[in-house]
Amino acid sequence: MIPPGPRLPAAAQTAWFMADPVGFFESCHRRYGPVFTARYVGFPPEVYVATGELAEQVYRTDLGGGRAGEARRDFLEPLVGAHSVLTLDGDPWWAHRKLLTPPLRARQVAGYHDEITEIAAERIAAWPLGRPFTLRERMQDITLEVILRLIFGIRDAARLTRLRRLLPGLLHAGSAMTVAMAPPGLRSVLGRVPFAPYRRFLRLKADVDAILYDEIARRRAAPGGTDVLGRLLETELGDEEIRDELITMLLAGHETTATGLAWAFERLLRLPAVLERLPDDEEYLDAVVREVLRVRPVVYEAPRLLDAPLRLGEHEVPAGWYAGPSIPLVHHDPAVWDEPQEFRPERFLGGQQHTRSWMPFGGGRRFCVGAQLALLEMRVIIREVLRRLDLSVTDPAPEARRLKNVTLAPARRTRVVARARVRARAA
Repeated sequence: MIPPGPRLPAAAQTAWFMADPVGFFESCHRRYGPVFTARYVGFPPEVYVATGELAEQVYRTDLGGGRAGEARRDFLEPLVGAHSVLTLDGDPWWAHRKLLTPPLRARQVAGYHDEITEIAAERIAAWPLGRPFTLRERMQDITLEVILRLIFGIRDAARLTRLRRLLPGLLHAGSAMTVAMAPPGLRSVLGRVPFAPYRRFLRLKADVDAILYDEIARRRAAPGGTDVLGRLLETELGDEEIRDELITMLLAGHETTATGLAWAFERLLRLPAVLERLPDDEEYLDAVVREVLRVRPVVYEAPRLLDAPLRLGEHEVPAGWYAGPSIPLVHHDPAVWDEPQEFRPERFLGGQQHTRSWMPFGGGRRFCVGAQLALLEMRVIIREVLRRLDLSVTDPAPEARRLKNVTLAPARRTRVVARARVRARAA
């Protein structure tokens, strides 16, 4: 039996999802149960699951029967290219994954701690005091700088300045629906239309690629370095493959980590008892980060395109359909999480990880290779903000979740007022 779902036309379901993705998922879950079907304009039907056990069944298709790369290819290939771990499948994906994993293991990224601290301190010192501003953009500024220095390894001041200007525009243009959902067969035509969003995207992409390929050539002539680019240059990857993986790490680690940080402060500033234990309790800080990513996951799904029918309980999902977890629903499953709407970092103390039902970085073989770097960034940046500033919210009401490019972000982008901490000034 095919999983049930709304009878609304695909256009209406698409509009509902775009306006309120979490509300859409929750409504379907209440009405149809833990396995339901959604239909979006221009795409095969997608079946969502709402429990960790069902998600594991979907993730097992990574061993045969499901393709995570092809599920993303039409959306992401214009931006990340044809050689990205996000869009590859099978042996090519596994070859890239094996090469990317060593420089992004927890032991390796731990060596970036001091540089991330320095970058955060530089940027926080320039934040406005005594007047409202939005935190999400400030966090994007920090995470972009981390990627430029520690992933790309770029030190040239002029080159850094150009990339700081170009890369946010490239990500925004490449993630926009007018680009990401442009039919593949029409992209070459759209690229020739004056003032069209796709043409602007291609210009930005060409400008960024020129800098990256030049940097790759320069670094090949003078090998070495502890950054990720330096380590990738020691592998058999070609220039185009390295370029694609650099842009992949930018896409996967810039906006997503910044949005997670924005959610962290959106939650913490409304929970004084939790805030009081930070930033010096290291174990509690790690638990806070994990609870933020549980209660406000940044990524809302991790789909597979099925090669073969998939049995999920009493339901069967046909080949050619998408299947994947609704991560917000899995993270709020009351069978796993007691009072799941409550923010309780204690859930993750004492070695409790809840790995089956905690999936902010996806799951299965396609678990995000940059997860350890993202977790380190969040811990370091939260600590540095709280050591230097007192933050308060401009509105005590919680911020709603809204779809921003590929992430679920705070609707008001975490609007705050900052004041210098007295002890930070004295230091």
